[in-house]
Amino acid sequence: MGISKSAKIWREVEDYILIFLTLLLYTFFWRGFIFSHEITSGGLSGIASVITWACDKAGMTFDVGWPYNIINGILVILSVIILGWKFSIRTVFSVIVLGISIPASGQFFDTPMLPDDPAMAVIIGSIGIGFSLAMIFARGGSTGGTDIIASIINKYKHMAIGRALLAIDVITVGLSWFIFQDPDKLVYSFIQIITCNLSVDFFLNGYRQCVQFFIISSKYEEISQLIIKEAGRGVTLLKGVGAFSGSDMKVMMVIARRAQTATIMRIVKDIDERAFITEAPVRGVYGEGFDVNYVKSTKKQREGLEEVTSKTSQDEDSPK
Repeated sequence: MGISKSAKIWREVEDYILIFLTLLLYTFFWRGFIFSHEITSGGLSGIASVITWACDKAGMTFDVGWPYNIINGILVILSVIILGWKFSIRTVFSVIVLGISIPASGQFFDTPMLPDDPAMAVIIGSIGIGFSLAMIFARGGSTGGTDIIASIINKYKHMAIGRALLAIDVITVGLSWFIFQDPDKLVYSFIQIITCNLSVDFFLNGYRQCVQFFIISSKYEEISQLIIKEAGRGVTLLKGVGAFSGSDMKVMMVIARRAQTATIMRIVKDIDERAFITEAPVRGVYGEGFDVNYVKSTKKQREGLEEVTSKTSQDEDSPK
């Protein structure tokens, strides 16, 4: 018998509580350690910062929360269309929380954290933001903004979320130069986005790091279908025999990203709480959905191989 409906609801509530607390943590690190030092963080927060600072220099003063919320609203609509309602509901929740917490936190951070040591502030703030984003992604959510764009890239191109964010952030940070024209702030900004995005990948246990599951359950058909549907991973059914009972059984083998561990474990336990599961790290996985670049040969390489093969065959057929 699978997990009860009330338990599923409580699990969803736990996810939203964790996302809520992590969003507050994100706000603390970003506003206290990054924005208050006039360091461009990249992404939507960086774009909103650049807009705010540029308008301030032009004599129009408003809180950074205004451009942040307007742009986020547009991108949320995009997430509904491409990423689906489940992702988008949590994204909308995150956008609402940030839409309130970022403007409200302004009064608490008039003075930057570590005002005499901006370098240390950047390091601490970046790691804190990276940790916050990783926890939100691990729960199937997003802070909105360019996280939505990064998640779309990750979905179709199998690129690490942190790396996708990094590409977007470099462009944003470059724009800040035209406002401050301060080499120190430019360097700090690049340190910030590199440290932050590496932290995202680190706390998500790495893009290339994979795990292998062996799952034994009498409800293998239901579990397999749900893993394929919700986790987007294939399932291989192996024939097994219980040494003690002598009965035939099916063993499910699944290869997945480590970041998907929680999703797969939930799927299995929701259907069969007594299922037997083993998990082990995998050094390398090459094939569809993983690192296909290692197994793909270019047209030029194939032509070269065919030429060598043809020449070898001719040499073997020719009289000695």
